[in-house]
Order: sequence, then structure tokens, then C-alpha cells
Amino acid sequence: MLSGRRLDLIDPSPLDIEIEDIAHGLARVARWNGQTTGEHAYSVAQHSLLVTDLAQAFAPQWDQTKLLAALLHDAPEYVIGDMISPFKAALGVDYKDFEGRLEAAIHVRFGIPVHTPKHVERTIKRADIVSAYMEAVELAGFEPGEAAKIFGRPRLTSAQSRAARRWIQPMSASAAQAAYLKRFATLAAK
Repeated sequence: MLSGRRLDLIDPSPLDIEIEDIAHGLARVARWNGQTTGEHAYSVAQHSLLVTDLAQAFAPQWDQTKLLAALLHDAPEYVIGDMISPFKAALGVDYKDFEGRLEAAIHVRFGIPVHTPKHVERTIKRADIVSAYMEAVELAGFEPGEAAKIFGRPRLTSAQSRAARRWIQPMSASAAQAAYLKRFATLAAK
């Protein structure tokens, strides 16, 4: 890692995980394999910020630990990249086990329960699916009906929609990295 840490991919240690490495990597991993509109790729860092805003809109009572779980929901991708779910499934259990070990180490490092409560997972997954719909329509060239067939049609209040829209424009990797680190610092400080 750029921090100088050597991360054991088979048995990752929380001590070798740094938020700066996560933010740097996620800001440079393109969602939709880079097949999005705009001057810059739409990054996993931006997607994570969008998911966090949506999760907070869906569950305004959440504490900082649950919001950190939302921000870090795709954190393993700083090492393994962004793969579509059908491809992950095709790789099988070994891949999911690998991803799970890395996610557990990340959670331990940042004080998040290793086993996220089911209701928290469901809300993060809902935010993830809504963000995928928004990204598909706004950035990846899908028609709304086409995206709805894959992701469902989200039901958002106008306030929820406005809160999420600020992250839907692709930004430079350095800007996405800075925004991700700023959000992390805000949540970690509480």
C-alpha cells in the first residue's frame, strides 16, 4: 500500500489497514467498469458517499458506527477492485470468504462490529441498490424502465433525492479521495 503497509491478502490484519489507503484506492476504482459519462470515471469512493447519504436519509437515527459501516460497505474493493455481483457469484465461495476476511479486518480496524446487524445490512443494501439505479440512469446510459427492471424503481422523497444527487457527478480521483476522507473524519470524530 502507498502508506507503506504490507497487507497479507490471505490473512489481513486490522493493523495493516489505513483509511488513507482505502480512500486512495476507492477513488481510483471505477464503477461500471468506467462506462459512465463525464470527464472522470465515477469512483467507488463517490458511490460510497452516495450510499452513506442514502442510508442516513433512510435511517436518520443512525449513529456514527452504522454510518461508518455504510461508508465502508465496499472498502474491500480498495484491494480487489469493483466486480459485478454475477461475477463474484461465478468465482464462488472462496472469493466471498476472501472478501469477508478483508471486510472483517476493516471493521475491526475502525471499531465497527464484524457482524453487522441484519437491519443495518438491509438498509445499506437498500441504499446500494437505489444508488445503482441512480448511477445507471444518470451516468451509465440506462433508460429508467431498463434500470427499474434490474434494480427496481426507487421510492425517494424529494429531500432524499436532493441529498443523494450531490454525489452523482463524476469528479477527479483527488477530489473523490478528499471527500471520502473528510466524511470519514467527520464520522470517526463523533
